[in-house]
Amino acid sequence: MSHAPPLGALLRQYAAGSALTCEPVDQGLLNRGYRLCTTRGRYFLKHHFDPETADPAAIARQHRATQRLADLGVPVAPPLTGTDGRTVAVIGGHAYALHPWIDGRHRHGGQLTTEQCTRLGALLGVVHASLERVMPPEGRTVANPADGSGAANAESTEDAEAANAEPPESAAPADAESPEGADPARGADPSDTFALIDRLLAQVRRHRPTDAFDELARHRLLERRALLERHADRRPPQGGSVGWVHGDFHPFNLLYRDGEPAAIVDWDRLGVQPRAEEAVRAAVIFFVRPVGTLDLTKVRAYARAYRRTAGATPSELTAAVHRVWWERLNDFWILRWHYERGDTRADPQFPAASALAVWWTREYESVCEAFVG
Repeated sequence: MSHAPPLGALLRQYAAGSALTCEPVDQGLLNRGYRLCTTRGRYFLKHHFDPETADPAAIARQHRATQRLADLGVPVAPPLTGTDGRTVAVIGGHAYALHPWIDGRHRHGGQLTTEQCTRLGALLGVVHASLERVMPPEGRTVANPADGSGAANAESTEDAEAANAEPPESAAPADAESPEGADPARGADPSDTFALIDRLLAQVRRHRPTDAFDELARHRLLERRALLERHADRRPPQGGSVGWVHGDFHPFNLLYRDGEPAAIVDWDRLGVQPRAEEAVRAAVIFFVRPVGTLDLTKVRAYARAYRRTAGATPSELTAAVHRVWWERLNDFWILRWHYERGDTRADPQFPAASALAVWWTREYESVCEAFVG
């Protein structure tokens, strides 16, 4: 097995018995996961491999958050605590965490009924509202939700400082990077995007032998440049209200069992960001069709439930739709991975993702109405 984790040391640290089987879980673009069966049970072993999210202190903060959410009844899978009282095991300079194994399956929006889409929107709204209860606002303290007394959370300062250190939330479907030139307050500068398009076009031209991916990439880059030339004056203003968000809420980070959400996983991107934008990003990922359109009927059911449970206003969602549309219009993370990193794992997402930006621009008003109607 490549990148085999140090099972003996890990299982001793968690007093989790002896390993019987350990199988890689082939999902996630940056971190590594394993389905682990031992003499004491079944577990999910996570190797926090991505340097941007592998800081043990940040991981421990995520673990505290999920435990607090679990106490409120949110479907999560908090990690086990080791014999040293810690939830993060650092061995050989690498950070690991052991979670209970959750039986379930991932579902994309095409596999959800309209009622399930309503419950999905409500779930994300509950996550945002619950994070407001259990995590501190930036630079301030929060009441202890367990007793309602208004006493300061002992970890408020630590968590707030960590929030300020978080990188901007990814605009990409999974573990990707933000658009080049993106200003966290305003979004991408079109002049930076034009320069990126030119650079990528040059890389496409140099690639040999030319293949179908190159042809599609060239077509989409030229198409996107023309769109940006027409819409460059629509760069969004500063973002709206912020709060604690999951940061990467998409189908591969939500497990279903018997048609109901069983666990929200992968809290690596937990941070303080515009909440409504996470709601829009999540909908775009869940409800994009293979041809690059959105199922607006399902988006509408999802968004109504989200607004109700999160207390978000239609104006917040309208602004968030505009900002996420602008992100997608300026976003080329899949092409950057393909041509600059030589990493092709995200290539299957490119046809739908690249078509979506074009369709969304054409159907801008209809998309906005689906989120606020």
